[in-house]
Amino acid sequence: MKNNKYKILLLSDLNKSATSELISTVSLARMLDGDITLFHVKKPTDIVERESQLSAMRSINEEHISTNKIIENLIKPVCQEYQLNIGYDVAIGNIKFEIEAYIKNYQPDIIVLGKRKSKTINFMGDNITDYVLKTHKGSIMIAAPNQSLQPNQDAMLGVLNTNDQASDTNFIEGLISKTNQPIKAFKIVSKLTQSNTTANNKTVEYVFEKGDGAVDNVSKYALKSKINLMCFDNAQQQKSNTNIKSVISKLNVSLLLTGQQSKMLHK
Repeated sequence: MKNNKYKILLLSDLNKSATSELISTVSLARMLDGDITLFHVKKPTDIVERESQLSAMRSINEEHISTNKIIENLIKPVCQEYQLNIGYDVAIGNIKFEIEAYIKNYQPDIIVLGKRKSKTINFMGDNITDYVLKTHKGSIMIAAPNQSLQPNQDAMLGVLNTNDQASDTNFIEGLISKTNQPIKAFKIVSKLTQSNTTANNKTVEYVFEKGDGAVDNVSKYALKSKINLMCFDNAQQQKSNTNIKSVISKLNVSLLLTGQQSKMLHK
């Protein structure tokens, strides 16, 4: 029997926010009925330095065992609390190469990355967030460490539309149907011609004029509205009134970017 569940790949560097990122991933998986696999890559240079081949192989094997235990200790309590299975894999090698190969083999519907506090968007030290944004055709969630999704709570959803076209929430219908909370629609336009309005009984719209402070204002209102997942149609960024990297760096809530495969939410 074919498995119709969404395949969610969490790319983790196992840092101090790894648990928060995993819980947000579990929340997303519950909303979409998905399976989770955690993937971690470590550089060989982080393990061995100027050692003999035999010693290097021993160090790599020891690192595999140690990393597996770290991941098992990370996912075991989450699996027990939320009654689900989480798979994982570990690789040692070039980070971009290993991630690219794993994505091609696993073919995830959604990739989850942790948000890093940096002026440049770095992940695992090799601009992996930027790399995944350019190469992955499906959806991507950037999990914010301080505003994580909670599996046992209704998600507070926001929709960010950063061009002058009317807001289109069709691509998140699958998510909207999973929450009873009002949807907050944020719109950045070239020229402000209307004030904040209530679009319907489940959507409240906020409109901002394009400018240096537009994304900051969206971030401020998102936090004020207690949003913990903002949805953005990444396929529209060529027509956008703002830069996607600015959205990622300034928005202090988890961000779901949909792309060419956004229709997957209607599986």
